[in-house]
Amino acid sequence: MTTLLLARGRAARLALDPTLAGLLGGLVAALSWGGYLALMRAGVKSGLAGPDFLILRFGVAAVLTAPLLVWRWPQVRAIGPGRALALALAAGPLFVLVGSTGFAFAPLSHGAVVQPATVAVGGLILGTLLLGEAMTARKALGAGAVIAGVLLVGGAALTTGEAGAWIGDLLFAAAGGLWLVFTLLLRRWRIDPLAGAAVVNAISGAVVLPAYLLAVGPDRLAALPPGTLALQAFVQGVLAGAVAVAAFAVAVRELGAGRAALFPALVPATAVLIGIPVAGEVPGIPQVAGLVLATAGLVLAVTRGRGGPR
Repeated sequence: MTTLLLARGRAARLALDPTLAGLLGGLVAALSWGGYLALMRAGVKSGLAGPDFLILRFGVAAVLTAPLLVWRWPQVRAIGPGRALALALAAGPLFVLVGSTGFAFAPLSHGAVVQPATVAVGGLILGTLLLGEAMTARKALGAGAVIAGVLLVGGAALTTGEAGAWIGDLLFAAAGGLWLVFTLLLRRWRIDPLAGAAVVNAISGAVVLPAYLLAVGPDRLAALPPGTLALQAFVQGVLAGAVAVAAFAVAVRELGAGRAALFPALVPATAVLIGIPVAGEVPGIPQVAGLVLATAGLVLAVTRGRGGPR
């Protein structure tokens, strides 16, 4: 009986540990984004455009997270209209439109590397300079391993590609910059994760839904095969629009903007792995090595070692 009570107490402490919660939140977000990028590239190749991804992302996510506006109303109200608009501008329609347009010029390997690398490197630098987060030797070493892993996963792909791929790379960097702003604002304003996700999706959905219906109409999406439409709606709206945003906000709150910004560095590896069944692309030895190196660096950077939270 005593052993059982001790085990339950230990499990409760682990469940409440902020580092563990932040780590799990960041990993969920990274996996969701990997699938989101792989399916977005597949969608672009099949004829979908930026406006289509906007309605799939925010039309679905706004409906899913609408109950949170009531459930978390005190936290939603505390955000305020000015901050809510700033969050939606950084992580809303503009972010999705810029990122999806990049795939019209460059392949998945480019988007899966440039965008998260921008967030990872920029988050460490700006988190230290603007938010006063300490740049410890452990964090710097882990960040270096993450960046090296990113380069192994997609560095070779960035030296080759389609004509005009540099345009896509610039768009991916711009999208990464927008998400970096979102990350820093979440941390600086200490936004409640669920309230932040609900506010971003509500504002974005209110803008995107009527604009899409007036400018494009429902016939474009209705012409897609039902299975394709359902899969894109689930990945874009449920995973990327609702789950990933809330999970990443948990990582920012518990780990800080600098550490949380490292999780997008896992997206290249997850996107490559998910791209095996989606795009039929099998990762090579450098990509597998990059996955291992980036994962080890991430664990090193987000944990505090002996004497700190595990």
